[in-house]
Amino acid sequence: MYRPLLISAAALTAALSLAACGGSSSSGSPAASSSPSTGQTVAVKTISGLGDVLVDASGMPLYTSNRDAAGTPACNGACASIWKPLTVASGTPSAPAAVGTVAVVTRPDGSRQVTVGGKPLYTFAQDAPGKPTGNGVSDSFAGQQFTWNAVLAGGTTASGSGTSTGGGYRSAGY
Repeated sequence: MYRPLLISAAALTAALSLAACGGSSSSGSPAASSSPSTGQTVAVKTISGLGDVLVDASGMPLYTSNRDAAGTPACNGACASIWKPLTVASGTPSAPAAVGTVAVVTRPDGSRQVTVGGKPLYTFAQDAPGKPTGNGVSDSFAGQQFTWNAVLAGGTTASGSGTSTGGGYRSAGY
């Protein structure tokens, strides 16, 4: 007697969960346009095991993926809910010279994503300030395989081998 109601409730819960994950790519909240300590959109922080890593205004490590072509963010929808785009509302992002060439690209949702050397920058939802757990992580969204690496000073990326703690993250393969 109650079985159809339970199945319907479970289906509704699943649908709502998927809708939350697959929403617009604006699910990554915009980062503050200046760092409390440096006044910069992007700064450099020395992190044990990786070296001089780019961080956002909150000290969160910044990443780029193998799927992002210069000027074209590939991480949207559910991907952007886990790998949050570093965005600015207006103006030109600021950074010390050691960061590399900083600019912005327009995302499909119209937000302005910060780039270094043309590569879009993201934070990882499971990181804490100064504690990168996403370096070398591979996952898939919308049929695309992504590999993520921390961005180092000068715009190069860290090697993913042996540097990721993984943080228990498992891709749901959206």
